Amino acid sequence: MHCIRHIKHWLIMSAPLLAVLGVIHFQIGSEADIVQFFQAERVQSPQLASWLAWFTSWGNSLFYVIYAVMVFRAFRSRDTSRKRFVFVWLGAQLVIALLAVHFTKMTIGRPRPGQGEWFEPLTTRGAQHSLPSGHTTEFTGWTLPLGLRYCLPWLSVLLGILLAVMGFSRVYLGWHHPSDVFFGWLLGSVTGLAVTLLAPRKS
Repeated sequence: MHCIRHIKHWLIMSAPLLAVLGVIHFQIGSEADIVQFFQAERVQSPQLASWLAWFTSWGNSLFYVIYAVMVFRAFRSRDTSRKRFVFVWLGAQLVIALLAVHFTKMTIGRPRPGQGEWFEPLTTRGAQHSLPSGHTTEFTGWTLPLGLRYCLPWLSVLLGILLAVMGFSRVYLGWHHPSDVFFGWLLGSVTGLAVTLLAPRKS
């Protein structure tokens, strides 16, 4: 029963982002067309570009505060379930959002939008670190554990919308291809599901 509920909320949270990526793909076309489309859009809508740049820079930071508060409350209340959740989440986030993402970026060496077409495996150049989207991986790793821990429809919808905005911002601003965002979401989902399995909430 809990497994079905968690899958349901994972789908609720993922649906907005996947819908955005689907619309971009089917309405605009190839990833080369998408790059050109959003280049023009940034010129036409500088205010939207500025707002999305702010969100993509500071969106993850919001959750630093949320999780810091959770750590403080866990130790203050001596809530072992909450402590376990926070520390399992921290370990999973470090392994996946930090180590796995950077290892994958350097190993694959996919060029960022507008930086050419040739892959450059085993590179340290940031211009070749497009796949996967680290921001999307990290943001999914922030939001999904919370959504699956509480399983509240309104919270899952809210977190899903924020995740969609983060993913969209990476494409709109020309930092990532849609497929980079998709694989970032997949990696971040591993964090959320791992935390849910290893640190379940007490009923």
